[in-house]
Amino acid sequence: MNKTLVFGGSGQLGQCLQYVAQERSFIDIVFLPEEQANILNQETLRATFEQHRPAYIINCAAYTAVDKAEDEVDLVRKVNRDGAENLARLCGEFGTTMLHISTDFVFAGTGNEPLLETDETAPISVYGLTKLEGEQVIPTHTAQYFILRTSWLYSEYAGNFVKTMLRFGQEREEMRVIWDQLGTPTYAVDLAGALLHIIESGSTAYGLYHYSNEGVTSWYDFAVAIFELGGLPTRTVPIRTAEYPTKATRPAFSVMDKTKAKTALGLAIPHWRASLVECMGRLGEDSI
Repeated sequence: MNKTLVFGGSGQLGQCLQYVAQERSFIDIVFLPEEQANILNQETLRATFEQHRPAYIINCAAYTAVDKAEDEVDLVRKVNRDGAENLARLCGEFGTTMLHISTDFVFAGTGNEPLLETDETAPISVYGLTKLEGEQVIPTHTAQYFILRTSWLYSEYAGNFVKTMLRFGQEREEMRVIWDQLGTPTYAVDLAGALLHIIESGSTAYGLYHYSNEGVTSWYDFAVAIFELGGLPTRTVPIRTAEYPTKATRPAFSVMDKTKAKTALGLAIPHWRASLVECMGRLGEDSI
């Protein structure tokens, strides 16, 4: 029996996994209640592994408040590094395959070529650093892992850029949005589908992968597309990063090359705008 356990199931990606699993009739998957899903509680984690004996786990649990992370370094490291290590250690012990989510923030973002899995990492924020530390500690405990780096995650669930822009677009005549940070928006439903595809395929092509939607855009162009598809007349003004200072520094260029994921894992990856259209079609007024 190939049971899958999901940690962090109440977050954005976890909710997308619930949706996709139901759509695909992916039955043998358990979204753990909060009391069993604390990745920092080693005793509870061990009891959970002993109870379920999972073939796979998906770790969606992370500290993702990028700016707040600059002031809570110890807590961020506990969640993003130590939590990943706790899970990896048990996966190695129980023969469980670990699927783990990481981020484009492991890169400095100073280049202009699509980033490969083998490119040098140089995080410029606490969030990026601790996620990289999580990546690095997993292989020390298990060889059966898939780490997927993703970027600019959004969906109809939880809080994210798309829902924020739609809300502001209804409230404001003008939005000033950064145009000199380039990357790729990723529909979390697509990422959830990719994770379940890996499990369903039984792949043993373990390792580190990049997964985002296809294409390249800026936050400004992303916002323009959201307003356009949402039928909102909001005037969008492009600004430079320097005009909108934040506590944490973001990569200026974090477009990731997905060739490895497409060839080794057999993933078909849609363009970001096509996925945005799909998400917008499913967003109701009450979810904005």
